[in-house]
Amino acid sequence: MRALLEQGLPLTPRPWQALADQAGMAEEEVMACVRRWQADGMIKRLGLVVRHRRLGIQANAMVVWDVPDERVALVGRRLARETAVTLCYRRPRRLPEWPYNLFCMIHGARRERVLGELAAIVERLDLGELEHRVLFSTHAYRQCGGRYVREGTA
Repeated sequence: MRALLEQGLPLTPRPWQALADQAGMAEEEVMACVRRWQADGMIKRLGLVVRHRRLGIQANAMVVWDVPDERVALVGRRLARETAVTLCYRRPRRLPEWPYNLFCMIHGARRERVLGELAAIVERLDLGELEHRVLFSTHAYRQCGGRYVREGTA
């Protein structure tokens, strides 16, 4: 069942039932297994891997922010609500080289569009005083979901 889950959920109205059919189990059993694996920490989260370059989204910017610690939670929540922001999370600073503690991703078809979205966000949220850098991706790495089974085992 774990090996099947690694392949991803099928795009059907009832993906857990489809997975159950493949595993020879009942849908409720599959869902109970996944809940148990989550409770045990084997599965941290379930998510979606989007191959955005295939969709024409060529510009990916990681915007890193140096936000005062007492404001980082508020700024992070505000950024996360922006429609152009696809991911937002806090990370520890790595001083003295890396003062940034808040990261967000903005994706777009072209760099100009992403930079325009960022400028609008900075103005709308009044973030102009915060130091930040825009880091565009230069390479598309292979993305995959979680791995639960070692190679060669079932």
